[in-house]
Amino acid sequence: MLHLFSFFHLNLAFSSLEEEARPEVIRRCYWPLLRLIREQHLPVGIEASGYTLEEIQLLAPEWVTELRELCREGLVEFIGSGYSQMIGPLVPAAVNRANQRIGLRVYEELLGFRPELVLVNEQAYSAGLVPIYREAGYRALIMEWDNPGSSRPGWNPDWRYLPQYACGADGSTLPVIWNKSIPFQKFQRYTHGEMELPEYLDFLGSRVGREERTFSLYGNDAEIFDFRPGRFKTEAVMSGENEWSRIAKLYEAVQADSRCRLIRPSQVLEFLDRSGAGNLLHLESAAQPVPVKKQAKYNVMRWALTGRDDLCLNTACWRLYEALAGDEGADESDWKELCYLWSSDFRTHITAKRWEGVQGRLETLQQRMATASRPVKSERVPALVDDILVCQNGAFLEIETPQQRLRLNCRRGLAVDGWWDKAQSDQPLIKTLPHGYFDDIHYGADFYTGHFVLEIPGQHKVTDLSPVTPEWNLTDDGVVVRAEIRTRLGPVEKEVRLLGSRKGFELIYHFRWPECPNGTLRLGHVTVNPELFQQDSLFYRTHNGGETREIFHIQGEPINHLAPVSALVSASHGLGVTGEVVGLGDYRTVLNVGVDKSSAALTGHIAYAPVDDRYFFRLVFSAMEMDDTSCHVASRTCFENRIVRLWIS
Repeated sequence: MLHLFSFFHLNLAFSSLEEEARPEVIRRCYWPLLRLIREQHLPVGIEASGYTLEEIQLLAPEWVTELRELCREGLVEFIGSGYSQMIGPLVPAAVNRANQRIGLRVYEELLGFRPELVLVNEQAYSAGLVPIYREAGYRALIMEWDNPGSSRPGWNPDWRYLPQYACGADGSTLPVIWNKSIPFQKFQRYTHGEMELPEYLDFLGSRVGREERTFSLYGNDAEIFDFRPGRFKTEAVMSGENEWSRIAKLYEAVQADSRCRLIRPSQVLEFLDRSGAGNLLHLESAAQPVPVKKQAKYNVMRWALTGRDDLCLNTACWRLYEALAGDEGADESDWKELCYLWSSDFRTHITAKRWEGVQGRLETLQQRMATASRPVKSERVPALVDDILVCQNGAFLEIETPQQRLRLNCRRGLAVDGWWDKAQSDQPLIKTLPHGYFDDIHYGADFYTGHFVLEIPGQHKVTDLSPVTPEWNLTDDGVVVRAEIRTRLGPVEKEVRLLGSRKGFELIYHFRWPECPNGTLRLGHVTVNPELFQQDSLFYRTHNGGETREIFHIQGEPINHLAPVSALVSASHGLGVTGEVVGLGDYRTVLNVGVDKSSAALTGHIAYAPVDDRYFFRLVFSAMEMDDTSCHVASRTCFENRIVRLWIS
């Protein structure tokens, strides 16, 4: 027996959907869904953000009344997701909490109850979200199987047919109900007339096993049936046949099939005591720290650094968050507005008209919170100037204190040739690995530390790896080294600041590029010294939307978060770094690398590979990536006066 459940994701904030089209979506998509459920007496899940529910209440309150009645009758199971469809692994824990808190309040006000199930927004999951969902009172979460399952070869493939437990970063667990991308894409193809019912039923039949199984019939958008949001030129053409009628025929056929039984999503949890269910699983991995639904081109970077201008929008949201977090008397309405502004839909295929509207609301909140032009954060620590030694040694500028030593390469734009923490080792923790360090020709290059690389399709790279004549001076809290790098896009001021009485140094970039063509901008590379860190205990750690750091053990398998998916999609994975720190280390030594997200909301990326009898291990930050949401953007102005601040300790 195949126990089939389905749920429809409702989203009136859909990126490519103009606000004036919302009544049509309700009429063409949302009402037919409720009528189908009532006419066929179908057990179906419906998920919507608090914002979407509020908008429907304004435009069609009778629809909300009918939804509430269907929930009361037990036909519809309402599934929560938060006030806005924000990408949890990219925002701070306090904002994730606010999103759930405010969303649950809206659900209770409009529906009269709080949902028991939560859908992971865009199926962008991190272990840090599990305790937040538990704290909000959810009974289980819904997450896609395909991507976590594909990155865990040791998992039993039959586990996808039964509920399991997702392990949180703090050791807590929450039952997980598996959504599946291939089945919902098959459902869409059938509904759009790209395949016929017998072929679709054959696909379902191939999932019937000897044991009882649960299976996701559908778990995605409702706005793509009898309507096209206009995201892609490749969207299926509407043939004229009513697509909701095709869906009705599908459900009729499934109900007539003795091998199948329709259930509500929460009924999957009744299978937790079955053999093969209830395993404690880590959905995340070092190679895939933030799994997301669908194929690889659809990854967490699409909401972080692509779109019309994700970097500026996310950085502005970080500044607003820090202002709210620092204000004990902050109004809940301001938190609600911040959740709205952090919605995923403003970061993908947003229309020009809606983008202008978002900018207006952003400016209004900025003025209220006075965050538009905050200074770059920098600590001042009293230093013993007499204990700082600065000397030029050929191409290298060397700075030494009783605690540490830093060597900068003036021939390569102040790239870090080495940094020593004397308390930890007499070897540098990070360094430049010179050409020839590895015998493998695939690694026959210079692997610098502390530099930037801009890559524009079809053009030569733009970097800061050029000769400079730095200026340096002693300050009250240490020493500052400055140099200007001239590029064809404009100057970049680079500053290295070393504190006299505290280990570590800051790396600050000031980009003055009036326009920057669309491409990728990676910077702040940190190359670990493979002669110091033990390969068999290597790990990295960071926050991805939760309160607790997530720890990822390397375990010898190659990792490349910045591997391009295609010529259009420049990266495959990334880290939210929502605690603003990434730790790199082994069982003896830990190196911390920080980023000021309120100056530039960068993402973190790991590269690791065994090479020869050594290894290559590196952290890279990114300020710009490419994908289908940004391919229409010829150039950006977000680097016209952009300061990027990193620190290493």
